Amino acid sequence: MQNIAVLKLNEALNKAVKSLGVENFNAEFEKPKHEGHGDRAASVAMKLAKVLKSNPRDIANKIAENLKSEYIDKIEIAGAGFINVFLNGKFYADSVSDILNQGENYGSVDLGKNRKIQVEFVSANPTGPLHIGHGRGAAVGDSVARILKFTGWDVQREYYMNDSGLQIENLGKSTQARYFEILGHKDKCEFPENGYKGEYLYDVAKEIINLEGEKFLTMPLTESLNYFKKFSADTIMSGIKKDLEKFRVGFDNFFPEGYLHENNLVNSAMQELKSNGYAYEQDGALWFKTEDTIGDDKDRVLIRANGVPTYFASDIAYHRNKFITRNFEKVIDVWGADHHGYIARVKAAIKAMGKNPDDFIVLLIQLVNLLRDGKTVNMSTRSGEFVTLSEVLDETGTDAARFLFLTRRSDSPLDFDLEIAKRQTNENPVYYVQYAHARISGVMREFAKLNKDFPDNNKIPEEIFDDKNTRELADILTFYPDEISQASNDLTPHILTGYILNVAGAFHSFYNTNRIIDEPEGKLNLSMAAKNVIASCLNLLGVNAPERM
Repeated sequence: MQNIAVLKLNEALNKAVKSLGVENFNAEFEKPKHEGHGDRAASVAMKLAKVLKSNPRDIANKIAENLKSEYIDKIEIAGAGFINVFLNGKFYADSVSDILNQGENYGSVDLGKNRKIQVEFVSANPTGPLHIGHGRGAAVGDSVARILKFTGWDVQREYYMNDSGLQIENLGKSTQARYFEILGHKDKCEFPENGYKGEYLYDVAKEIINLEGEKFLTMPLTESLNYFKKFSADTIMSGIKKDLEKFRVGFDNFFPEGYLHENNLVNSAMQELKSNGYAYEQDGALWFKTEDTIGDDKDRVLIRANGVPTYFASDIAYHRNKFITRNFEKVIDVWGADHHGYIARVKAAIKAMGKNPDDFIVLLIQLVNLLRDGKTVNMSTRSGEFVTLSEVLDETGTDAARFLFLTRRSDSPLDFDLEIAKRQTNENPVYYVQYAHARISGVMREFAKLNKDFPDNNKIPEEIFDDKNTRELADILTFYPDEISQASNDLTPHILTGYILNVAGAFHSFYNTNRIIDEPEGKLNLSMAAKNVIASCLNLLGVNAPERM
């Protein structure tokens, strides 16, 4: 929910705009970009200049004359027509009261209107353990889902399991080769050229030996391969699920690629494209008209001449299932940045389904540069040289890892410094925020020992906001619904990490200059309001809000 004091202030602005004869125009105050320009600013006069065919400064003066609010102490017109307002203590007192009265609902603006939306993320092939890059995608996808749910969307979280195709074939052959190697028959099974070399496959092969013994030594390699493929993929997928649970990430659905083929959904989708004129046969293969549909440099193969579907064909069937069969209004996919060129093709397929391609959104996850002792750790899943997500979590903890993954835009590279993540100091951003929450909890425990009633939320003294740090803390809390709205609309959870760091900084400054226990009226209320916002925001980031540290 929005802050009622903020809504009243904006209503007063719109009433003043309406007095000029302007209808259906929504104006809002914003935080000034520079200090000394008031507590809030509005650029509405510049936007109305063409409409009213008048000088924006003159328009600003007329709006200011009609701008009446119990919260405004002073109005100034600056520059070409900015309306700068200085707020009084009542605005902040009412704002803090409203934050406390709304409780956990504060900030939960209803943007989704209960519309169905799916977030598909991680979706790592079950060919090896999750690494730190997968962790970043998991943190982003999970936080986006949390934010969307908080803002009124009906959210489903999905993991797409690639349990078929060439990669699973190579996985099975790799495990098969390790099985024979461990049993001393390396010469009977050659390791595949594009096989997976990680040590984890020795562990998988040992599990097979424990369960099945040497039964596959006398069986033709082609006959036993399906067993090695399935057992390897299932075992690795089980490990992936455990790592995700450890990382505080859950899914509503795990969707296997095999379901598409078993239920003839790929062929059905291809026939539909042909019937609608978006696909054609040539040289024994089936092609999608990507050149005509999206201006691609060439058309793309859907079904190869040997009858084997491409990954593109499977993805079309999968997204048809999302949009048509399951009827999601919007679909968000979280992909690695190397898939950037693939986005337009899938959008073209969605257009061919008769759906709006703008309802398909891809969040790209850039690479994570893992630093240990100041040096970059090189990682490659196929060569087996990588640090697993589980190993990182053992070193840093889930809270630090999740928070650090979300400190930058997902499509920007990220340096993940293991030493900083492990520190219990203010250099570690998650510690800095959690310490603010724990500090407030400590204040509350101390106050409880006095056996006094908590100050009335609706009777906060206005004069306490004459103090600069008290005012600044109250001020930043009023922006929480706006930050939530931006993070939800733009699908940018890093907005919230930046915001909550500012809240923590404002609280630490307030705490260091105010005697909260000795002067509890209003200051204790403000502290509790800050605690509520910090806890709410950390929850959306998937990070704990500790009572003690």
